[in-house]
Amino acid sequence: MASRPLADPPARQARRGHGRVTLQQVADAAGVTAITVSRYLREPARVAAETGERIQAALSRTGYVPNKQAGLLASGVGNIVAALLPNLANSIFAETAQGLSDGLQAAGYELLIASTGYSLEREEEQLRALLGWHPAAVVVTGRRHAPGAQRLLAAAQQAGTPVVEIWDRQAREDGPSRGRPAFAQIGFNHDDVGRAMAGHLLGAGHRRLAYVDSAVAEDYRAHERGQAFCRAAQAAGASARVVVAPSGDAFDAGRQALDDLLRDGDAAVGAAAFANDNLAAGALLEAARRGVAVPGRLAVLGFGDFAIARQLTPPLSSVQLPRLDIGRVTAQALLAALRDGAAPQAVSLPWALVARGSTAA
Repeated sequence: MASRPLADPPARQARRGHGRVTLQQVADAAGVTAITVSRYLREPARVAAETGERIQAALSRTGYVPNKQAGLLASGVGNIVAALLPNLANSIFAETAQGLSDGLQAAGYELLIASTGYSLEREEEQLRALLGWHPAAVVVTGRRHAPGAQRLLAAAQQAGTPVVEIWDRQAREDGPSRGRPAFAQIGFNHDDVGRAMAGHLLGAGHRRLAYVDSAVAEDYRAHERGQAFCRAAQAAGASARVVVAPSGDAFDAGRQALDDLLRDGDAAVGAAAFANDNLAAGALLEAARRGVAVPGRLAVLGFGDFAIARQLTPPLSSVQLPRLDIGRVTAQALLAALRDGAAPQAVSLPWALVARGSTAA
């Protein structure tokens, strides 16, 4: 049998270039060195304003995108800060994210956000994924975490990654660290807020109180405020109970909670504190629809001091929170820790109970 000639091997296709604009091309366009461009990208404040303007114009003109993977391989640490927040639809946490982003971006760090949906299990999964990117620092919400997440955070901190718990400033109850936080906390004490809410309603002359709690099982900070609220009311000789709002839309849940508050005729609740302003607004709007006098028949107190609080009739009394400052102060603490190689510092931030018409004596 005649043998067939071997076919020529296929010609190797030329390797396609990545097509990216290089740092040197940006430097040439701006009339500076590549080192100056690199410094501007890392710490823009260290570059003269006029030079920075030329570099920024060159970046825009060339469409340069930094190669983050190369930087990560070189340093072992990225320039991102990972933040896990319970809910991005709520303005409370959106403002905190904005404060974080503003503070970090000015120093050359970018914020990577994940929403846990108040799920400890989901927080652990997201934390494991985010730590794979070797973030420069990690921000988590609250001090309660699943055991696996607690171990991940402890390992990250042990390896030199700053970890901060935000929206909390209370001692940890669980495990060997009982009585002292394992990580720096930046926020406020929710027990103090719950006691102040009860004290405000007691001071207005109410003796039959209720706390309308969140239906989200893992909204621990709301539950803690409710427990402290009831303890303070009962210690003062008043009656107090917890009403768990229905799940779903907060305004609708607040409307439905009104039925429970008005039950029992003369023994019905005379004043109620709510886990958040949306629940309180729903109850107040439903009371207006039914002709229930607020605060004459039912005093209503919210939490969060959302923009809607001042627009209601009567205006809603609420607890004003350091929403934006939590983000800003956390950014400052992380930058200081990254600069000095030390653990972030814990910070207690102020809040204020703002009395308006819905709880007038």
